[in-house]
Amino acid sequence: MTKKRKTTSSKRSRKKQAKFTPFAFLLLLLIIGFLFLGVYLKWFQVDWQALLDGDFDHVILKPPVVVEPVSGEWYKLYFTSPQYPDDERTRVYTIVDGLVTAINNAQRSIDIAIYEFNLDQIADALIAARARGVQVRLVTDSDEIDELEVLIRLQKEGFPIVPDERGAIMHNKFVVIDGAAVWTGSWNFTPNDTFRNNNNAIFIQSPDLAKNYTTEFEEMFVRGEFGPTSTANTPNPKIQIGDTLIETCFAPEDNCSDKLVELVQSAQQSITFMAFSFTDVAIGQAVSERGQAGVTVRGIFETRGSETEFSEFSQMKRQSLDVLQDGNPYTLHHKVFIIDNQVVTLGSFNFSDNANRANDENMLIIHNPDLAAEFLAEFDRNYTLAQNSAQ
Repeated sequence: MTKKRKTTSSKRSRKKQAKFTPFAFLLLLLIIGFLFLGVYLKWFQVDWQALLDGDFDHVILKPPVVVEPVSGEWYKLYFTSPQYPDDERTRVYTIVDGLVTAINNAQRSIDIAIYEFNLDQIADALIAARARGVQVRLVTDSDEIDELEVLIRLQKEGFPIVPDERGAIMHNKFVVIDGAAVWTGSWNFTPNDTFRNNNNAIFIQSPDLAKNYTTEFEEMFVRGEFGPTSTANTPNPKIQIGDTLIETCFAPEDNCSDKLVELVQSAQQSITFMAFSFTDVAIGQAVSERGQAGVTVRGIFETRGSETEFSEFSQMKRQSLDVLQDGNPYTLHHKVFIIDNQVVTLGSFNFSDNANRANDENMLIIHNPDLAAEFLAEFDRNYTLAQNSAQ
């Protein structure tokens, strides 16, 4: 009788073992990729028209617009009222009082990034704020920290102040109050910028905008990132408050010059500007091209800056654009564009290569015709003064 031969377990059941083939691995990667793409597209927008046109430089996924509800008056705008000659008996303190009020209303925190600070009224308000338990932190430019009496005073009082410690400048002039509101503009906290120079400041109630500026502040204060070392990490680049779109740009990481060029190129009816320093060739060329295309251009240059060989003033004059040197015997310190009477750019950002590539700067692009009208009124006041000065 023939005995059955025993078989090994592998021979008894030749079950196929699942193998992770290259094809399966590729399929898994594709599935994961589509899942990530779906999540990404939920929060970001693709410029499909640029994709169809083959303009791959502008197909970059755009961040979403963060929408905030409107609750009453959400911004206050301030202009200085310089006088010549400067007379202490008739000085106008409106802009100082505005910031002091904001500081006095702070409950938890005040973060300040300021280029020049030499006003005792603001220092007194900060000392009082700290005395009632408000956290106060400051960032400034290293060239100013040991030169200006108020900054020296605050250091002696024990306030934490971080200087940039580099050749280029920390040129910001912003304040974040309680992580809920932002003060920014062209105004330094000094007697000259308050009583002699033309300046602007805006105070905006917006937690999402405050988050942008707090992120920028902590890059400098906490991590010591200044200028080209700054990270491009603005959490809410576009914010919608009611009918107003606000775009935030920090230099040098966000390339504010390119954003300004793009905005100028979009002008259909008018370009109006006030410029302390205007040496950026790309911005100047964009203005000139729109002017040659029939867009109305009106501009005011700060006189001393306009007389340098690098200024765009002479080029625009040669093209018969309506540009003037300012009429303030002191200084026109605005850094403002108004496009089509609808959009305003403001902040510390001068129209220069240094501002775009080296300094620490900020710029807001605000789409609001009412705000534009207020800046146009400021422009008209300075334009009339410039005309009278030129006669």
